[in-house]
Amino acid sequence: MNKNFNLFMSQLQETNQTLDFFCDFDKISANVADVEISLNSLNYLIGKENIEKAVEELWSRDPSVFEVLGILIAVRDDGNKPVVDKNGTIVLLKSFFESKKKVVEFLKGTGLSEIFESRRIKNLVDYVFGIETGLDTNARKNRSGHIMENTVARLFRVNGIRFRQEVYSSEFPELSVLGTDEKRFDFYIKTSEKKYLIEVNFYSGGGSKLNEVARAYTELAPKVNSVKGFEFVWITDGIGWKSARNKLEEAYNTIPSVYNLTSIESFVKLLK
Repeated sequence: MNKNFNLFMSQLQETNQTLDFFCDFDKISANVADVEISLNSLNYLIGKENIEKAVEELWSRDPSVFEVLGILIAVRDDGNKPVVDKNGTIVLLKSFFESKKKVVEFLKGTGLSEIFESRRIKNLVDYVFGIETGLDTNARKNRSGHIMENTVARLFRVNGIRFRQEVYSSEFPELSVLGTDEKRFDFYIKTSEKKYLIEVNFYSGGGSKLNEVARAYTELAPKVNSVKGFEFVWITDGIGWKSARNKLEEAYNTIPSVYNLTSIESFVKLLK
């Protein structure tokens, strides 16, 4: 295959984000459903002028409902998060949900008590849906990778190429050259001539991770390719690589099979 790094770089796409990239509403809805009963109970606090009395009344019925208070300040499932209490002592966040007195301290310290009293929040289930939507944006980097994998998988299917996803190196005794660490490959394709182990990723933004990825694959590819009948293939794209051009060029010149979403057509033709 004739390789042209400058051409490869000129083909990199700005984004692979489809409309479903921005929010995973199925996951958001599931997260809200997990705490919905407790949130409906906590709705009792909305509009109460005497927060201490309201907490005491709710505590006497079901103290467990306060265990979900963390999500109201956009902290999900992290009761072991260290915070400083009003005495200047470092304590775990979950310790604020272990007594009526500490719950009141949490509500007043975070400002939630004033929010409840003023009725700025009308319904905690709807409020937490909004919080979960905001927190879900943190998962966008992972979704970009999943979209890339789905794009490649769809291309293989359209062209009638049989493949498997998430295949581990331990499945192949011949790959003992990789050492004791088990390696997971995004795709595995077996033809009459070769077994292709494929990594796929997309980077729309820069960062140190890109250098690490390029370095890792530069080291991995020769090991895989040294085993008869195996070949390492890297399919990557995204203008984020412009910030790590030198490291990518080193990898590109070391790894025989590097493709982007434009040049992948030549790999598909090879497979067919």
